[in-house]
Amino acid sequence: MNTIENFDFKGKKVLIRVDFNVPLNDSFEITDDTRMRKAVPTIKKVIDNGGSAILMSHVGRPKGEVQDKFSLKHIVKHLTELLGVEVKMAPDCIGDKVKQVADNLQQGEVLLLENLRFHAAETKGDFDFSKKLSELADVYINDAFGTAHRAHASTTIVADFFPNAKLFGYIMESELKSLDKVMEDVHKPYTAIIGGSKVSSKITIIENLLTKVDNLIIGGGMAFTFVKANGGNIGNSLVEEDFLEKIPALYELAEKNNAKIHLPVDSLNADKFDKDAHVSLSDIDKIPNDRMGLDIGPKTVDLFKKVISQSKTILWNGPVGVFEFEKFEEGTKAVGLSIAEATKNGAFSLIGGGDSVAAISKFDLTDQVSYVSTGGGALLEYMEGKILPGIAAIKK
Repeated sequence: MNTIENFDFKGKKVLIRVDFNVPLNDSFEITDDTRMRKAVPTIKKVIDNGGSAILMSHVGRPKGEVQDKFSLKHIVKHLTELLGVEVKMAPDCIGDKVKQVADNLQQGEVLLLENLRFHAAETKGDFDFSKKLSELADVYINDAFGTAHRAHASTTIVADFFPNAKLFGYIMESELKSLDKVMEDVHKPYTAIIGGSKVSSKITIIENLLTKVDNLIIGGGMAFTFVKANGGNIGNSLVEEDFLEKIPALYELAEKNNAKIHLPVDSLNADKFDKDAHVSLSDIDKIPNDRMGLDIGPKTVDLFKKVISQSKTILWNGPVGVFEFEKFEEGTKAVGLSIAEATKNGAFSLIGGGDSVAAISKFDLTDQVSYVSTGGGALLEYMEGKILPGIAAIKK
């Protein structure tokens, strides 16, 4: 298979699917350019190697309509600064005018296509739309892991038009390499920390992980469904009644695979879901009826810390408390610090999922873990064991 390292881009036009779906404020200023910065090495590799880069992305959900607020023109200036090369802006992503601009691109030049989702054909995975995109270039690179789980025109279908010239960019390569370390080529003991509010959104992931991990730490709102299923009193805490009957089967699966499920043992409770709530502490299974658990307590912090410190591979997806509220951030912060400490001692740690990424960013731990995944939905589907269309399209 071709790789970005060994491919010769000289004189080639290269169509690169990037993920520039960045947040913009009311003045169209970028509030977080992480996704753009991460894409720079791939783009630079192409243009420094004598190729020209044609970048395509989506922003937001314009649903097939041209809307100024979703135009990629708002990011051209910043992209020019990041690359140190004047970025040309195309009037659309397909059509005669776009083809003309693309044909005239010189070595080392960069063209940014307009929002792919201004065309409904993009999300439908339309063949003709994909073909028109493919006609702009000689080579196709997919470097948008965040959209790899979508069988869209620009992420999947277009790859078929480049049977001998399709490859992953650096982001995709590093995502797959890092994910492999927590899904396939794992060093034991392996601990996964799964948090967030709902069991329902992560049950398939939990089932898949229980066949791989030694320890599964459950935190966040989803822990209360486990606690209640085990006969505990959880007060007003979040619970998914429909999933109570599914919990025993997870314990059976854990036992069958010699995995241990670790639940919180104490809880930091609030009288209301509010940053100024009154705080009290109780055992996790003895929460008063007028209180709700919003963070793990100090005994749980010690318990989780011990498990994490003995691990050689660590996956973290989802916070263990409402870390957005200062009074309930300590548990999530402690988990982050424990992972950073274990990483320093030689463990491989992967952080994925928007809230966990936001948490380690908030506590300045991003540089103290092994890898931070850029994928939200794509990461979750990969962890469920699904084959992602955007990845399969390059590999086939």
